[in-house]
Amino acid sequence: MEQIKIFIGTFFGAGLLPLAPGTWGSLFTLPVIYLTALHFKAAGMIILLLVAILLSLWSAPAAVRRYGEDPGRFVMDESAGQIVAFLIIPFHYSLNMDIWILLAGFLLFRLFDIFKPFGIRELEKISGKFGILFDDLLAGVYALICLQVILYVITVF
Repeated sequence: MEQIKIFIGTFFGAGLLPLAPGTWGSLFTLPVIYLTALHFKAAGMIILLLVAILLSLWSAPAAVRRYGEDPGRFVMDESAGQIVAFLIIPFHYSLNMDIWILLAGFLLFRLFDIFKPFGIRELEKISGKFGILFDDLLAGVYALICLQVILYVITVF
């Protein structure tokens, strides 16, 4: 069971890739987000987020035991945060247009996750699986807000 938790916590091995495992985990989550949003709309996105949160909380202790406190290889938390960034974003059913939305949301989430402004760093200090997860969820909220503003400005002007 421990191996399964590690496999899921590393987002099926994405977190084991060299250099910037959180970026890999976020990047590999994008196709799942896009397909879920297109086929299952907002309800599917909420379910996807809940599943990612539950999987993160379930598998984090195994990753901590194997890799240490808040391990970089554990990226299921990044997947959950990346999902938040797109939770209510409308896609256009055209990959040519939607790829730019995906790229913008990805970059915004990674910026907030890496630099940890506006209280994100404080959440990271919470010990255990909740601290591992909560900072990424807040980074996702900030990315979502910024992405919404960008999309609004683009459509108005």
